Amino acid sequence: MTEPQTESQIVELVEAATARDRVAPLSEHALLALKAGRTGVVVRENDTVVGYAHLDPATDDEPAAGELVVHPEHRRRGFGRRLLRELRRRADGPLRVWAHGDLPAAARLAESEGMKRSRVLFQMRRSADDPMVDVPPPAGVTLRAFEPGRDEEAWLEVNARAFASHPEQGQWTLDDVRAREAEEWFDPAGFFLAERDGRLVGFHWTKIHPDGLGEVYVVGVDPSAQGLGLGRALTLTGLHHLRDRGVPAILLYVDEDNPSALHLYETLGFARYAVDVMYAS
Repeated sequence: MTEPQTESQIVELVEAATARDRVAPLSEHALLALKAGRTGVVVRENDTVVGYAHLDPATDDEPAAGELVVHPEHRRRGFGRRLLRELRRRADGPLRVWAHGDLPAAARLAESEGMKRSRVLFQMRRSADDPMVDVPPPAGVTLRAFEPGRDEEAWLEVNARAFASHPEQGQWTLDDVRAREAEEWFDPAGFFLAERDGRLVGFHWTKIHPDGLGEVYVVGVDPSAQGLGLGRALTLTGLHHLRDRGVPAILLYVDEDNPSALHLYETLGFARYAVDVMYAS
């Protein structure tokens, strides 16, 4: 388990890096793991945490994946390279590392260690004030709000089918869902489920960040219901909900190699805002 003092210093480090770089250095997934007591690699200097890295070990389907951050006041001293090499040692095989924001220093470090760009994730945004069309769900499909304690297992099954080829989203577990249900931002009223003939066939989970930004957290459609226009209808349902909640802007993440999703979001007024890059060895 993470000692409270160590966790506090890591959080402060992340906040300092976010303020300096204008991009969060660790994903929500990595921060939730830290909060749950799963400590990663910690680098200290004089009892002060100056660097931190998170590692997801390899699975049968995916190689190990990591993220790392160095405090802005302790950069250019080899701590980032030290963290990266420790991640590679612990991975004991292929390793993928996220560089949030695609910062030049992160690119130089990865490339100097022989790692290559393997995946690009776009953050897209749109103003909540821009016009939105209203598209009803397809015939025979009804929408309702998620009910905690009732819908988790059914949602996990559809999520796994909808993201069967996705390296992270498709592997969510019940613990992953419950960890997010315990967060202050979780609101079942903004978690929309689509049903057909009494069976879950799609969803749109929205999120409102502490700074007030809205997010298309995840949208998924069961393969059995694809091609009906359900993804567009679900997306717009969530966008209208976020606008009605008063958010100034709405963000989402989408892979560069998902042209159909990119096209959908562009037609809904989203534009590219930032880039995350994954490096692989």
